[in-house]
Amino acid sequence: MMQAASSQAKSNACKALHLPCSPPKAVLDSPKIPPIPPPRRVRPLAAIFRCTRGCVVAHARLARAKLARGRAWSMALLPSPPRPRKQRCPPHPMISLSPSLLTLILLVPFLSLLLLHRSSSCSPATSRRGGSAAGFSGDLRDIEFSWNHLPFTASRLPPTKLKIAVFSRKWPVASAPGGMERHAHTLHTALAARGHRVHVFTSPPPHTEAAPPRNPEGPQLHFLDGEPGQWRCDEAWKLYEAEGENDPFDVIHSESVAVFHRWARGVDNLVVSWHGISLEALHSGIFQDLARGEDEPMSPALNQSLANSVFRVLSEVRFFRSYAHQVAISDSTGEMLRDVYQIPSRRVHVILNGVDEAQFEPDAALGRAFREEVGVPKGADLVLGVSGRLVKDKGHPLLYEAFSKLALRHPNVYLLIAGKGPWENRYMDLGRNAKVLGAVPPGKLKAFYNALDVFVDPTLRPQGLDLTLMEAMQCGKPVVATRFPSIKGSIVVDEEFGYMFAPNVESLLESLEAVVAEGARRAARRGRACREYARSMFAATKMALAYERLFLCVKNETFCAYPAEFD
Repeated sequence: MMQAASSQAKSNACKALHLPCSPPKAVLDSPKIPPIPPPRRVRPLAAIFRCTRGCVVAHARLARAKLARGRAWSMALLPSPPRPRKQRCPPHPMISLSPSLLTLILLVPFLSLLLLHRSSSCSPATSRRGGSAAGFSGDLRDIEFSWNHLPFTASRLPPTKLKIAVFSRKWPVASAPGGMERHAHTLHTALAARGHRVHVFTSPPPHTEAAPPRNPEGPQLHFLDGEPGQWRCDEAWKLYEAEGENDPFDVIHSESVAVFHRWARGVDNLVVSWHGISLEALHSGIFQDLARGEDEPMSPALNQSLANSVFRVLSEVRFFRSYAHQVAISDSTGEMLRDVYQIPSRRVHVILNGVDEAQFEPDAALGRAFREEVGVPKGADLVLGVSGRLVKDKGHPLLYEAFSKLALRHPNVYLLIAGKGPWENRYMDLGRNAKVLGAVPPGKLKAFYNALDVFVDPTLRPQGLDLTLMEAMQCGKPVVATRFPSIKGSIVVDEEFGYMFAPNVESLLESLEAVVAEGARRAARRGRACREYARSMFAATKMALAYERLFLCVKNETFCAYPAEFD
């Protein structure tokens, strides 16, 4: 009898494995087989990976079904008498893990990859709530795509002139300003040119730099007293209150955390632009550590920075809610603010940075003259270029190693290096193929970009959005850039715009080899596509119009409706 029961159980086990029979209900409903609960849905992850939600759910269901069949088969065989078996290897330790833990181990790396490599179907110009940019109509606060996609009209004046208070830790009076200072200057100079009254509260200029003369048509600058570059939010706030006592400001704009969160609480007309958040900085530290050599020890400073970044992320998640309106300068930062920092969607707005379209434009003759000036031979096969601070976190260890190998294989390929920093002397060791130019004055950047065939940005910093990429594309140059969510989601959104690489030497070298194989003519065709896209998305005028509309919306909700009569 027991033997018959055993045979019946085996037969049922075969059916559980899709053989001609099916397991008895008693086996499947046995209390020894607890039902596998569906994975608990967590709102932030579901939002981050909304483009691939269907795929993940389908794989999870398939995994649960296979686990259920496997359990039924095992239980059905329990009554059978033991049989002698051949010696086998011990089971893999993962087999003994609980199904929920096993699922977690398998899914977390998969989801992490999805974060870095979003599906091409997730267009940056689409939104769950606001539809697509093409033909959009509705409340601007509901959209999740970047406002740069909307066709704001520069020829029409705003319906009202605003009084805008700008808090910026620094103002670009020095010869080589950083990206955030350049953004502040470009944006608020453009807003002042459109008739808005802009007041900038900033730290004292360097002793070596004279304060710029007052420009009645530009922003009015209010420098703090004290040491150059030292930012004191309390003193800036006092100046702001005094300036607005009789004539209140319509909008306050903070460049990153220039306005500390304890002052931001309860200020409904405050807009903050995030030029980098700690979650992105944590990613940056990880990539920098991965880039060090096998025999190179981790620096104590980087170790401490990684530890501090975790606490800064937790702190930011708590205090970012103090800011009424938040601008993300890339699509990926907007997703992080909404999905990880849990800022309500209607308070997060994506506006990409812009560069002066009049300053950065194609000029072949200017580029040829610059090549001759810096000593590039007329018969060069290809000219690459990089600009910015020559420091480790900008990826120069990667570019140095990759180009040193590239130059050995292709001696007629040249690299122009514009910038200052510790890696300046290292590049000089590469010989005649590397032209180290030092800091290029702003007035000559246009000539520098036009002298290139391809621009390279090897940055290891995912935070922010490099203006150099936008400047190069405005000048009609394709790019080779690190495959970070911010760059892939907002700048190199089309394969025609250039190449992307993982942050390691091998991947960068592979991309550079592909560029050399294509040649200068193919690079020029790519550059024309870059120019067309950059003019529509990265123009300073487009950025200023988007911010203007946001500021109007903050002042009066009537202006949140799009399109309006003045659009």
